[in-house]
This record gives sequence, structure tokens and C-alpha cells, in this order.
Amino acid sequence: MHSRRTVLTTAAAAAAAATGAGAGPAHGTAHGTAPAIGLRPAAPAPSAATRARLRRLISRMTPEEKVGQLFVMRVYGHSATDPDPADAAANQKEIGVANAAELIAKYHVGGIIYFGWAHNTREPHQIADLSNGIQKAAAAQRLPVPVLISTDQEHGIVARVGAPATLFPGAMALGAGGSRDDARTAARIAGEELFAMGIRQDYAPDADVNVNPANPVIGVRSFGADPQAVARMVAAEVKGYQGAGIASCAKHFPGHGDTDTDSHVGLPYIHHSAEEWERLDAPPFRAAIAAGIDSIMTAHIVVPAFDPSEDPATLSRPILTGILRERLGYDGVVVTDSLGMEGVRVKYGDARVPVLALKAGVDQLLNPPDLSVAHGAVLTALREGELTERDLDTKLMRILLLKERRGLFKDPYTTHQAVDRAVGTRGHLAAADRIAERTTTLLRNDTGILPLSRLRERRVLVAGVDAAAPSGTGGPPTTVLARALTELGFTATALSTGQTPTQQRIDEAVAALGERDAVVVATYNVTAASGQRKLVDALLATGKPVVQLAVRNPYDIAQLGGVRAALASYSWTDVELRAAARVIAGQRDPAGRLPVPIMRADAPTRALYQIGHGLTY
Repeated sequence: MHSRRTVLTTAAAAAAAATGAGAGPAHGTAHGTAPAIGLRPAAPAPSAATRARLRRLISRMTPEEKVGQLFVMRVYGHSATDPDPADAAANQKEIGVANAAELIAKYHVGGIIYFGWAHNTREPHQIADLSNGIQKAAAAQRLPVPVLISTDQEHGIVARVGAPATLFPGAMALGAGGSRDDARTAARIAGEELFAMGIRQDYAPDADVNVNPANPVIGVRSFGADPQAVARMVAAEVKGYQGAGIASCAKHFPGHGDTDTDSHVGLPYIHHSAEEWERLDAPPFRAAIAAGIDSIMTAHIVVPAFDPSEDPATLSRPILTGILRERLGYDGVVVTDSLGMEGVRVKYGDARVPVLALKAGVDQLLNPPDLSVAHGAVLTALREGELTERDLDTKLMRILLLKERRGLFKDPYTTHQAVDRAVGTRGHLAAADRIAERTTTLLRNDTGILPLSRLRERRVLVAGVDAAAPSGTGGPPTTVLARALTELGFTATALSTGQTPTQQRIDEAVAALGERDAVVVATYNVTAASGQRKLVDALLATGKPVVQLAVRNPYDIAQLGGVRAALASYSWTDVELRAAARVIAGQRDPAGRLPVPIMRADAPTRALYQIGHGLTY
């Protein structure tokens, strides 16, 4: 605890110093004005007539329909009516229906979330057809209410829709780039492409401030450790997404950046005082609200300073109503993080969780593990008076107003032509490459190893980790890097050594380097006992030039003291790896600056590199 607290304090001080010295604002100057093409006018405030129309719709709903509208549910399959047999079987097992159309008919769900593992996102035309099928099924019900289709498309290490859609650098990479224009442009283009595929809500941006290097679940999903810098980037992305016509969602309230437990598998605690929370965690959420954010997602974390009952924030009325609604003045949609995550299930059973979440101030219940149990529990609570119909109607009005604001009542459908005009266009892909070029961070270049020379180091070995592509498309990383370097005039060969290389694999890499002039080694969350550290040490012992590239968290260099040339790409998606290759080859100057401090491995209270550090050629 002492070490974590010291790191928190040091990170906060470094953030304040960077901002106070002008490093933050100077680095955050625009790289040119983001083009306004594609931006939709801000939705006007709902008229009295609109509210009256939606109230009439609510008044016609049965209790079952009202409760159903509160749920956002997963469903397997590429088609709303004709999924593959295995997906239909999975739906029957987990939900008791065969497909999305039956899900809507039985439970009247107000939202559906897309996942790659649920086989919802094979390719853009299929996604558009699935979205249209879902909306047709909703239109065929007794009360036709359009479905809010959502996904997690943060970019970087979290992306559910892959190529040929445009994939951008993730949040920490954008934080390293420091440009609000770039963040807004990336979000606008991403929003345009999601809109064209019938997806009208993106659970992005991540508004967490990553002040804990040991955070196992946020890390590079955060823009950085400086609360004010994160706030600026969050606001820019909110404007980009919503300017493209889709709902944005800031997450994970009240702030998941200082945890050392993954809420997917446990219940994290945030030990910030109220004052620390106001200084460190609140600014990005305040900025999102000021930017007109449509929705905010809760975190399954305990904050004893705000709720001594130690209920997770998702179930905490003091946090969701007392702080988010009353103190911050937010009156938009509040959605839970997935109710299938262990963090929200450890204290209460699956039947109590959705009821307690609604009582705490939630509007939408995301992805419960058993929909029949959750739906039945909420319906029972409504009938027995634990939940009032008046409170439920208030939640429904927020949800329906969001759907109205995003045009779903007017036209929920899309076309293949819309997909072709927007998704993965040459202009969008070029914009992603340009933005990525401004994010690669050069951390160390002690002996001028970089950039590599095509004369001295023509033959390059690319070794290291080949993590699976976040979106299921692209990669593997060593192959992408080797291909990019070869296209830039080198003769590069890929050798995947894995996240936990064996001694045999390390020996193979050393032997392969013997026939080459230099090595680029991709690392992924190196620890003191990691085989990756042994690999790097063995490569250094050859005396050949070694370039280390951190392809996830930038903290790896703290464990690799012998490395003399080190960079951070903040993800291993193709767009970020290609950008890193251009920097390694000297085709582009490194422009990124650390958005987080890197603490020393041997003295974790001292910074090895401060926020704002980044070398150039």
C-alpha cells in the first residue's frame, strides 16, 4: 500500500509539474484544424411535443416492456434471424431464445451490444445487415421501439470491429500525441463508420486517469496520468463521436485508474480520499458532462470514502445519485459495466444486482449473466413496490430521449451504400496513419542507435511478442513490423518468441541475430522475472544493436536497464506498429511524449521518466 500511495503521489506531482511548466499545453497544441466534413449538427434540446410523445409511448407499455427497455444484452450470431447453428445453440443455452429477433420479442430489450466473440462483427456489410435485422424485429413488435445498438470500440487494445474498418491508435497513444484535434478527428471518423454499420452507441472514451502503473485492466486504455490532460482528450472525443451522430459513453465512473485488481475477476478498491478523487478522478467526467456526453458507464469498484457500506459503485446510491447526479449535475443515461463481471457479483446474487443498480441511480443494465433471472427480479421488484413505476418511467424517458437524439425514431436503418461511403475509406485510413505518426514515443537513445541505417543495419531481425490482434484482424506484430521495415528498404525477418519465451526460443533468437545487423524486439508488460527480460538480455549480450519497442504499457523500460534504444507504441495494432517502423527507419521523427510517468524498478518512489518525456532525432 505504501508503494502504491507513493506512486500515486509522485504521478500526481509529475502531472501537475508538467502542466504547470507548460509541457502539457505546449504539447497539446493543434496539429491543424480537424476537418468539419461529416460532423452532424448538435441535437437540439427535446421539445415539449417530443417529450409528450415519448410520455405517451411509455404510458402504453406493459410492465414487461418497460423492464425490457432497461436491458442491453449480448446475442450470438451474424444474423438477427438466421445465425449459424452453433450460435443459435449458444443463445438457447444462455438466453432461452435462438436469435436476436426472438430476444426482442420475448424480453423487449432496449439495447443490444456487439462482440467479436459473439460473431456479431464479421465484416461491415454483415454488421449493417445484422443491425437492420434487429431494427426490423423491433419495428414488428406491438409497440415499435428502436433498439440502441452499442459496442466497445475504444481503438488501441479494445476494438470489436476490425479491418477493413479504420482502426486508430488507442487512448494512451493519443495522449502521447497530445493533440485534441487528433482525438476529435479519430472519434469523428470512428463514429461515422459505426453509424454506417447501424451502431449508434460507442462505449468510449475511457475517462479513467491511470495513476497506478500496476493497473491490470485500464493501463493504455486511459489517455494518461495527468487529470487535466485526460479531461481535454475526453471532451474532444465526446465531441467527435457525438458530432458523427452516435452516443458517446465515458467510463468507468467514479474512476478505475488507481486499481491493482481487474474488476472482471475481482472487486477492486479505490482508496482515494474525497479530496484526492476531486483532484485526480473527477476532471475527465466533469469535462465529459460539460461536452454534452450522452451516457456514463459505472465501475464495479469500492470507494470507501464515498460509501462506507463497501458496495461497488454500480450499486451505490451515494456514488451514482449523490455524486454523479446531484454533485456533478448529470442527468443523462447511466449504464452499468457488464453485470457478468465478478466485481459486481461477489457481494450479491444475480437477482439482487440489477434491482440494487436501478435503486442506486442506473438507467441501463448491461449484459447480465442470466437475462431471465435479471428481468424477472426487476419485474418482481416493480410489482412489489421496491421499485416505483414513476422512477422506472424517469429512467425510460432518459433512454428514449437518447434514442430520439440519435435519430433512431426517425430512421434506425442503414444501407450497404452507406457502408461503402464511410467504412475504411482511403481518406480515413490515411488519417489514421497520420495520427499514429504523432504518437510513437522515443524513450531512450543513449548511443544514437536510432534511427537504424539501411547501410549499416540493413539486415534486421524482428523478435518478440505476437499478441493476438485486439479486433481479430491484423497482425501478428512481429510480421507487421518486419513487413513495414522491408517496405522502407531494410531486409527484415520476423521471429515470434512469445510473451513467455523458453530458453530454447531465446537461443534461436540469438542464433538468428548472429546473421543479421540489428534486432527490434517487441515487449509486452515485462516483469522482473519475465522470460522477455531474459530474451532482451541475451540479445544485448551479442553486442548487436538492440531496439526495444513496448507494444502495450510503456513501463517495460524500467525492467530493461541494459537497453540503449527504447520506444513505446502503446498498442500492437497494425496502424501503431507501422508508425513505429517509420520512426525506427528514420522516415519520421518521434513526436510522442509520455502521458504517464515511468517509475524506477529498483526505487518505485522515484521517476525514471516524467510525464512529458520524449526524445527526437
